[in-house]
Amino acid sequence: MSETLCRGMIILAAVPVIEHRIEDQLHQIAPISSTPLSRLLAPRSIAAIGGAWAERVVEQCQKMGFSGDVWPVHPTKDFVRGVKCFRSVADLPSAPDASFVAVNRTLAVDVMGDLAKRGAGGAICFAAGFKETGPEGAELERALIAASGTMPFLGPNCYGLINYVDGALLWPDQHGGARTERGVAILMQSGNIAINTTMNRRGLPIAYLATLGNQAKVDLAALMMALAATGRVSAIGLWIEGIPDVEAFAAATEAARKRDIGIVALKAGRSDQGRDLAMSHTGSLAGSDDVMDALLARLGVARVNALPELLETLKVLHAFGPLPGNSVVSLSCSGGEALLVADTAAGHDLDFRPFTATDIARIRPTVNPIVSISNPFDYHTFDWGKRERLETTFTEVLKSGFDVGVLVLDIPRLDRCDDSEYLAARDAFVAAAKTAGARAGILATLNECMPESYADELAAEGLVPFMGISEALTAIEKAAFAGRAGTEPFAPLGLPRPAPLAPPHMGEGLGVRVSPGHDASLSEWEAKQALRAFGLTLPEGRLVTNATEARAAFSSLGGPVVVKACSRALLHKTEAGAVRLNVQTTDDVANAVEAMVHLADTFIIERMITGTVAELIIGIKRDPQAGLVLVVGSGGILVELIGDARTLLFPVTPAAAEQAILTLKAAKLLAGFRGRPKGDLAAAVAAVLAIARFAEANAATLQELDINPLLVRPEGLGAVAVDALIRIDPSPSP
Repeated sequence: MSETLCRGMIILAAVPVIEHRIEDQLHQIAPISSTPLSRLLAPRSIAAIGGAWAERVVEQCQKMGFSGDVWPVHPTKDFVRGVKCFRSVADLPSAPDASFVAVNRTLAVDVMGDLAKRGAGGAICFAAGFKETGPEGAELERALIAASGTMPFLGPNCYGLINYVDGALLWPDQHGGARTERGVAILMQSGNIAINTTMNRRGLPIAYLATLGNQAKVDLAALMMALAATGRVSAIGLWIEGIPDVEAFAAATEAARKRDIGIVALKAGRSDQGRDLAMSHTGSLAGSDDVMDALLARLGVARVNALPELLETLKVLHAFGPLPGNSVVSLSCSGGEALLVADTAAGHDLDFRPFTATDIARIRPTVNPIVSISNPFDYHTFDWGKRERLETTFTEVLKSGFDVGVLVLDIPRLDRCDDSEYLAARDAFVAAAKTAGARAGILATLNECMPESYADELAAEGLVPFMGISEALTAIEKAAFAGRAGTEPFAPLGLPRPAPLAPPHMGEGLGVRVSPGHDASLSEWEAKQALRAFGLTLPEGRLVTNATEARAAFSSLGGPVVVKACSRALLHKTEAGAVRLNVQTTDDVANAVEAMVHLADTFIIERMITGTVAELIIGIKRDPQAGLVLVVGSGGILVELIGDARTLLFPVTPAAAEQAILTLKAAKLLAGFRGRPKGDLAAAVAAVLAIARFAEANAATLQELDINPLLVRPEGLGAVAVDALIRIDPSPSP
């Protein structure tokens, strides 16, 4: 790179920097498992290439006590922070394990090529202006990938990577973290949020923090996989905008699960107001956020909705790993605090089970006779400040076999108050947790009431310093979810994939000929005939073209019937006046058809389905990341108003289909609401599975499918799909 670098570096800021090398701080860097990213994640040598931003990398490595070699690279400087500076990558003493490349985007391509030729272990490409800027940037990014050869790199458009285990900071900015031997790994899209995360004062040890950038060479899944293999990571936290490779991500989560490493994710863009609304009910019910929920749940990744929840959950996973269950006992000396916990717990999947008779008999002698032994447990203030008495009570409570025990304790301001009595309670609880061998934490209802020094001390003792009641309960709930996921057999994703080549006429796989350039929506009749072959139950019906044929159809079917105008242009018939229900005579059938001739050229005459217990919607939509997904929800004309749906990923199992239906609001109707007959749940499940089979068979062209409603009849009488919409794409999906 020498000549190119020298020319390009003239435009970079030339801020004087120095770097020191403290020989007596050198230590043996612990090796990590061998992966393609091993050298980048545990470097013994770091090259900082560029101007001011690279200087800061040298500075941060110095401040964190990195014991390996740091080699600044700059075309004109002799020293950077007291360390000899090299003119080019070619001049370095050897191939660096890790490099921070902070030059402009064009020059970055050459520098990455030079590093790859030297056999460097990996790099951070800091420069922006690649595919995120448009076609020209995308072409430059392809050149960057080609130049890097087999060398892995994070970025481009990447803020950096922090390794707090070795003090190796490929990071050009301030941060708030500290050295640790083991901790969590946090992967993020945003450099600013990453910086903020390091500033937390929650007693959370961070081993690695990385931003992902454009993920041109190393994506989210590859970095997760490598971090899980280091032996240094207790849990993984994600702040993500999307998942580039769903199947690779699934493999990474499974690798982490095998090592008992819990994963928690915060997905950005939950509201997703800018998404395109699909034409059917399915599109409005299942946005990309619903798909992300289903995907993460399927893979055993706990999802949270706020950054504090992410950090609190990571603390639980770091201290205890994924939890074996969700039972919790809460202790406090205040009835008000106990009430706050109880009220907040009502919105969480947690089990504040009562004490057993054996537990009560063991606890009773340790407290004042007027204390009621319940959960949450208000132990009152009779023994406040008496460490030995408190320790005895806490120990007996924590022996009760709860998955987590929590002491509510808000520490007063240390600059104005005396905390000695609070220390007595804290120390008593720490000792009790050790004696009982319990998973435990101390919970401050307000963040301000957990000083950082307390948080660090509790974490060092193996307890969780919880901050905020809702955040704490969410953290326990999510860690319990991760625990349940870890005990279940891993269910690999079976996302429907398109055929390798497009059929000659789109839609022939559906039994319908739709040539490219034509309307990609099938008529209701076409859709129903395509679905019938896959086992979906449909009303008996006839397709007619005029009133005379309609009369004959009525005579054949018998009444009552439903009359519908049938056209590929009629997607939602009710609004267009294209449906007549409960038609009782041949004259009425003929009149109904005559009234609809301005809407269509063909008409459906179907037997009217009566005796309905509940209405469901079953749909298929295509998600940009997960491909085809299935949606089941409470159906009928109020489907969008109710917004009650569940999203399922493929393969859809009978158990998953049944569980999805049973969690809907319509499940109460299926169970026999207020003395009404029970619905045919088995038939509803069969309908879901029929739709799933259809989707898998037509994955190449199917874009969207809508069955609304599926009429579920009384137990034993089946479930009938009375309306169907299918949209296909003249170009097969990738």
